[in-house]
Amino acid sequence: MLFDQDGNFKIQQLFSYPNDNYERLKKEALKCRRCQLRENANGVVMGEGNLKNKIMLIGEGPGANEDRLGRPFVGRAGKLMDKILASVNLKRKELYITNVIKCRPPGNRAPRQNEFEACVSILSSEIELIQPKVIVTLGSTATKYLINPEESITNVRGKWFKRGDLYILPTFHPAYLLRNEKMKKYSWHDFKLIKKAADRIKELSNSGEF
Repeated sequence: MLFDQDGNFKIQQLFSYPNDNYERLKKEALKCRRCQLRENANGVVMGEGNLKNKIMLIGEGPGANEDRLGRPFVGRAGKLMDKILASVNLKRKELYITNVIKCRPPGNRAPRQNEFEACVSILSSEIELIQPKVIVTLGSTATKYLINPEESITNVRGKWFKRGDLYILPTFHPAYLLRNEKMKKYSWHDFKLIKKAADRIKELSNSGEF
């Protein structure tokens, strides 16, 4: 798990990345070759989006289109996610979206523990820089690595987990929804919760409470 109950990072950070300037963080992260995934990937795929809106969406890892274009969630799953966001009056550019790992695994397999540990310093720096109030874990892999390795996404989706001042909401990965269309209604329900959180964050931000 990435977080303890107080919202602190549990995993020892073996490497340090800038956590106060996004362009510096990205510049350093793009050089990463700490695990074997970089050998077969076109490059490191960093997150993108709004750095100030306090909501992060975290998926598993880049797929073929993401690896080719160097951007997260630009394939079929990404397009579906854009549609789901639009259905609750949210826009992709309003959020920050990234992945647990930044290089594509062979055959789009799930990332292994050692790969997560090699890459987690980048994700941690993204989180430290953005200081989100809400993290949405997209799919089983992100949920297991951020919340509980024993949890099943089907058991915890749509449920809030509090870690210190941080709230985490697991939901299905859009790639899963492409294969299981009947589950889209549950994802839509989850994103309505995210919309409520986004509106509340905006309200608090406008009032100067954070």
